[in-house]
Amino acid sequence: GDVVAFTVPAELRRGLEDLARSCRATLFMTLHAGLAALLTDLGCGHDIVVGSPTAGRTAEALDELVGFFVNMVALRTDTSGEPTFRELIGRVRDGWLPASANQDVPFELVVERLNPARGLSRHPVFQVTLGLLDAPDLALDLTPEDSGVPQRGEWTLARTGAARFDLTFDLISRREADGTPGALDGFAEFATDLFDRESVLRLVEGFVTKLRQAVADPDGLRALGGSAR
Repeated sequence: GDVVAFTVPAELRRGLEDLARSCRATLFMTLHAGLAALLTDLGCGHDIVVGSPTAGRTAEALDELVGFFVNMVALRTDTSGEPTFRELIGRVRDGWLPASANQDVPFELVVERLNPARGLSRHPVFQVTLGLLDAPDLALDLTPEDSGVPQRGEWTLARTGAARFDLTFDLISRREADGTPGALDGFAEFATDLFDRESVLRLVEGFVTKLRQAVADPDGLRALGGSAR
């Protein structure tokens, strides 16, 4: 696998958050709506299923445990009928709420119950994922201070060199020095046997353009068509 880095600028991020609040939604839901619109534009149909990682720590008893509890949730969105961005965000919100309520159901059990057609060349439920990490200001409490080890660090995403899914959009939320919301650092990881770097660069450009369209005119512009072509 390979990775293309991109940025959702701070001003755009703040516009997306304002739009999300007006739709009784979250920043993640608004990003998801933009991705769903992009995938429909690219010929993926109107029944869009995107995977999303969840922390998997819904039980208080897990708070103090060290371990990997991440679970995957399948988010299904209907993009048919030429919705506006505001309407599409509403559809994403309505689909996310029941999915969130059941996020602790092991994904392996979901796949077992759905029993989709299997193949070695593709994931059985979704091929595209979207994740949003709100990275805190990471301070390392190290002693002694003269140990020579940096006292502060930054969140980043580790890469294995092997794509987990056909296409993965990961975003890390940053904050400005004064604590206000900053840019989103984006990473598009892709399977190199399916995509070339130039194609993914165009995908990323189309995604950010969709988000700009959403902020510019969420009611007047149709969510589908134009930006990725």
